[in-house]
Amino acid sequence: MGFGHAKVGGYNVRLRGLCPLVATVSTRRSAPLVAATRLRAGRAASARGASSLVAEAIRTARTAGATGEILVRGDSAFYVGKLVSACRRAGAHVSVTAKTSPGLRRAITAIPEQRWVTIRYPNAIFDEEIGRWISEAEVAETTYTAFAGTTHAYTARLVVRRVPHHDPNQVPGQEVLTPAWRYHPIFTDNPAILVQAEADHRHHATIEQVFADLIDGPLAHLPSGGFGANGAWLACAGIAHNLLRAAGCLTSFTHAKARAATLREQLITIPAKVVDHARRTRLRMPTHWPWHEAFTALWRNTHARPSQPDRHEHPTYHPEPAITSQARSKPPNPSAADYPCPENSGPNPDHNTMTDGYVMVDPGYGLA
Repeated sequence: MGFGHAKVGGYNVRLRGLCPLVATVSTRRSAPLVAATRLRAGRAASARGASSLVAEAIRTARTAGATGEILVRGDSAFYVGKLVSACRRAGAHVSVTAKTSPGLRRAITAIPEQRWVTIRYPNAIFDEEIGRWISEAEVAETTYTAFAGTTHAYTARLVVRRVPHHDPNQVPGQEVLTPAWRYHPIFTDNPAILVQAEADHRHHATIEQVFADLIDGPLAHLPSGGFGANGAWLACAGIAHNLLRAAGCLTSFTHAKARAATLREQLITIPAKVVDHARRTRLRMPTHWPWHEAFTALWRNTHARPSQPDRHEHPTYHPEPAITSQARSKPPNPSAADYPCPENSGPNPDHNTMTDGYVMVDPGYGLA
């Protein structure tokens, strides 16, 4: 058993010698869902078991109805030939952060200066290494053969993002003699254009939000001293996360991208009393409970009897109810810590998000 603290998903957690491996499935319009989980010993390598985990997540996405392209994204811990080969066998594209090597540095140095394209982030990104906000960078690409000399050798795109390196000790107003850059290479076979391929990979950080929700909920501690029981607990944690996300989607567009803590507060931990009266069971709630409209919408969408469709029309299910406006003490405000999804995330009967563009598979690991 290890001791100490580590930062995972924005939370400081106690090391207990266990390392959960989680793969999520999402689209550009939806919050991520847990597709597969593995529990490993704390001293296990970061990519141990990742190949089978990703293959299982891809099969899950296909079973769920994903007929479009699948993109597997990962950080440098998953830059291993076995995982890339597993993605190729499953018919998925791959986008992983490349580990630095002499060959990789030579490939980056050989990129002509005129091929670098300036990009601006919609929202500035805080760089912890230099302690400042970054709002622009440059991207370029070249061809690179990863894992050369092995059975997993693969030639694809090397997308490189570089940001200016600012010296904190530099005198204000003094210009640099030679610009210094920090490079972030990405090995990918994503067929999207350069700027879109780089942005797709950066959004892999959404899995950190999943780990933050899990650590803030069921993975706050592992309840057993047995490895098998803790593995079952991890699987149940993934199921609970998905059910919570489904409940949010059936409630409203706002709840479809809300944090798990917000959903538990407004939809699960209800100050109600179960009352039996006249052979009927009723749920008695406070009169001025601020989130009664949200729970009523969820109850109506999960318990309403489906209407009989016309014989000549295809049945269409509209999960978003028309909630009547009623007085309440304060409106729900889960937007303070939403998932980084577009504002139109949520249920939409006219679109199948699993077939609308890319389906993202994101493996990640944490500490428990």
